[in-house]
Amino acid sequence: MNSRPQSPWPGVIHHYAEHLPVTCETPIVTLLEGNTPLIHVPNFVAAISGKFELHVKCEALNPTCSFKDRGMTLAVSKAKERGAEVIICASTGNTSASAAAYAARAKMKCVVLLPNGSIALGKLAQALMYGATTISIEGNFDEALRIVRELGETGKVEVVNSINPFRIEGQKTAAFEICDALGDAPDFHFLPVGNAGNITAYWKGYQEYHAAEKCDTLPKMYGWQAAGAAPIVDGHPVTDPQTVASAIRIGYPAGWPGATAAWQESKGHIGKVTDGEILAAYKLIARTDGIFAEPASCAPLAGLIKCVQNGTIPEGSLIVATLTGHGLKDPDCAIKTAGFVPIIVPPTKEAVMKVMGL
Repeated sequence: MNSRPQSPWPGVIHHYAEHLPVTCETPIVTLLEGNTPLIHVPNFVAAISGKFELHVKCEALNPTCSFKDRGMTLAVSKAKERGAEVIICASTGNTSASAAAYAARAKMKCVVLLPNGSIALGKLAQALMYGATTISIEGNFDEALRIVRELGETGKVEVVNSINPFRIEGQKTAAFEICDALGDAPDFHFLPVGNAGNITAYWKGYQEYHAAEKCDTLPKMYGWQAAGAAPIVDGHPVTDPQTVASAIRIGYPAGWPGATAAWQESKGHIGKVTDGEILAAYKLIARTDGIFAEPASCAPLAGLIKCVQNGTIPEGSLIVATLTGHGLKDPDCAIKTAGFVPIIVPPTKEAVMKVMGL
């Protein structure tokens, strides 16, 4: 007898509708985002001499290969509900890719502002392929966001950066999924901090699930910025942020207040890691557990290594780290960091065996 097939995943809005600001009148624009894997990574933990359980939330498995899709499905759905025809965003790459994809799905126009020369090619390729009007400004992300805010005030476009509250509402669903998978919240949650919307969203999600009695505990939120772009850690805006982790190369995060509340209320921590530490973690997670994440995603792993070295993680802790985007978003960085190049040999078995050491 054939068993009844399980219902397919419907996307985060349909699955978590009771926790989201939607009604039966909301036109759901979805690419079936969410339901991303939570992967146990014991090899990485062993490699850093940790004595805890670590799971990574692989947000690269979303439709445009980053966590941005969770918030974008809701932001674009609500924009369409209100009759908007044009959406706009400033981006270091992932937001532009997601906005462009969901705008295409919704049959809306999308305009993205990017800092010229400071966006990974994989992300630029996505925005172009999805058909967004792509504008590179001679400035950084913070200047692009300022322009977008000003355009939003004209009432002619819908801004879908994380200053849009619906983005945070959608992104909080990742916290729901983690609790559903683990049966409770973790002890610690590590994640990168750029514009700071994600740490705000996760903390909101954990608090709401706890209030709904769907988890018994709350995690300590540990956010990590790149040392050359660490305004929250340093306590002041950074006018010229610099880091290899382009997704968090932001000097004045829009979500600064929410991020501060998240780590303080959760009794967590906000720290910074160098580019060298980020790239070391980037290479290590790929080679120990076969997970290829973009550099910014590995800032929390670098932070975790620092915590192990400092002895700040209690033995037996349950930890989740969010890996926000796919490594293929920034292939140039991967090739430079890998330390290997293809070995060219004649087309013979013997030549291949020689390289293999056989």
